[in-house]
Amino acid sequence: MVRALHKSSGAALWAVFIFAAGLAAPDRAAAQEGDAQLGLPPGTTAPDAQVEDLDGNEVSLLEVVGGGPALIEFWASWCEQCELLQPEIDAVQERFGEKIKVVAVAVAVSQSVRRVRRHVDRHDPGYTFVYDAKGEAVRAYEALTTSIVVLVDGEGRIVSTGVGPKQGLVEAVEGMLGDGATPG
Repeated sequence: MVRALHKSSGAALWAVFIFAAGLAAPDRAAAQEGDAQLGLPPGTTAPDAQVEDLDGNEVSLLEVVGGGPALIEFWASWCEQCELLQPEIDAVQERFGEKIKVVAVAVAVSQSVRRVRRHVDRHDPGYTFVYDAKGEAVRAYEALTTSIVVLVDGEGRIVSTGVGPKQGLVEAVEGMLGDGATPG
């Protein structure tokens, strides 16, 4: 019982930390202007981490992402900022889905894989969700809050990291892919 209480207290403390970090975190523009460092710096090779697919199988995040450009969102079903960010993620998927891999990394704080699956079944986002059961992806990408989006280029390098609902993701992806980014 003491171990269970300690475990749930740790999860609650982690949730408070993530929430507090989210309140203090800058948006993409501020992070790009150098006002604050958010996550890994641009030019860093995107790290790998072991995550789970929604069936509970351990998979490599970089294998899920594949070898091309990617948008990785650190997401939670309870995250209001993630909900507000959803239209931007959907717009990127709709406009660039054949040119960029969109992956949502569901953090394991205050949500189960079952809850993530229900969300995916209900909303049918059209892109891949994985579950970060052990927090490896969160640690590898220094994603201290949810609604963080990391853009990775075709060479596997981080282009930018932003947080919150107003990141200008369509424009950021256009810039990353170059002028000929409109789907054919």
